[in-house]
This record gives sequence, C-alpha cells and structure tokens, in this order.
Amino acid sequence: MEYSPDTHHRRSIRLKGYDYSRMGAYFITICTQNRKCLFGEIVDEVMIINPCGDMVVKWVRKTEEKFDGIDISTFVVMPNHFHAIVVNTATAVGADPRVRPPADMPGNQKKEGRHMDLPLQGVVQWFKTMTTNEYIRGVRKLDWEPFDKKLWQRNYYEHIIRNEKSYSVIADYIQNNPKRWLEDDLYCRDGL
Repeated sequence: MEYSPDTHHRRSIRLKGYDYSRMGAYFITICTQNRKCLFGEIVDEVMIINPCGDMVVKWVRKTEEKFDGIDISTFVVMPNHFHAIVVNTATAVGADPRVRPPADMPGNQKKEGRHMDLPLQGVVQWFKTMTTNEYIRGVRKLDWEPFDKKLWQRNYYEHIIRNEKSYSVIADYIQNNPKRWLEDDLYCRDGL
C-alpha cells in the first residue's frame, strides 16, 4: 500500500475558521478512553467522586490558575466524563512570560510563546496532560484502577455558547447531569 497524505486524515470537529482564542464561553465534554468509569459513581442521583475524581477537580482549579482569563466555575465530574463551561475573559489566554521567547532572539521578532493567544484546544490539552500524569502516579503509588493506553479519548466535544439563554440551559444541564445519569448517552453499564 502506498502512503498518501490523506491516508490518516482525521476530520476536525472544530468550527472551521473560528478563532478559539477569542473571548467567549464554551461548553466542553471530555470522556475517558472507552468511556471507562474511573472518577466515582452516581448514588441516588448524586455524583460521589472518588480520589481520582478529586484529582480532576484539583486540575480544574489549577487550569484556572495557569491560564489568566480562564474561568471554569460551572462543571461536573461524572463517572466517565467531565462537563464544563470554560469562559475566556481575556484576549490573550494564559499569557505566560516564562514561555515567551525574547523579542531580540534571532527569528523571534514575530513569534510569541506557546501560551500567548492560546486556543481553547490548548487549554484542554494542558488539562488532559496534567490529569493523565497525575492519574498515572495514582496507579503506581495509590493503587488506582489502571486505564488502557490513554486516560482520555483523543478529542473532546465543544459548543460555542452564543448568548445568555444558551448559557443558562447548558449550566442547568451540567448541574443536573447526575440526576439524568441512567438516560445519559455516556452512561456506563456494569463499569464498562
């Protein structure tokens, strides 16, 4: 079989031409690989997070600290996924002078550091990397349940929130997600 640049083409689910570094609100869902329930369980319509779920909550807060102008005040950790509204209130997400190359360095006059104008996918990627690294440490040191090759699925779902009504509907959906667990498309039966 001959190699073709289109052989491994993956279709992007992002809105073509949209600038994901701009100010705005985004509804995201990140699922565990194979939708494996690792973060706790739903009991009487309430999410009871385990230490792995606590770790996810910790990295939500650290994500807000890492990226100036990012707010993730509305979120829920579910047994096998994570929903959040990510609000970008800054025009340059997470400007971090530690990664910005000096302007006088040859070839860097127009280049900026990795975190300058970082799109939403960069914030999600950082979150997934940090949670995966800590989960691996938990498997090694705390006997957490191992995962198969990857903690998270390759991509994530996102929706651009365009108005207050949409924001309210999505925030309600997130807050009430544990109550609808048995009807959820992401519901895992028998821990599978």
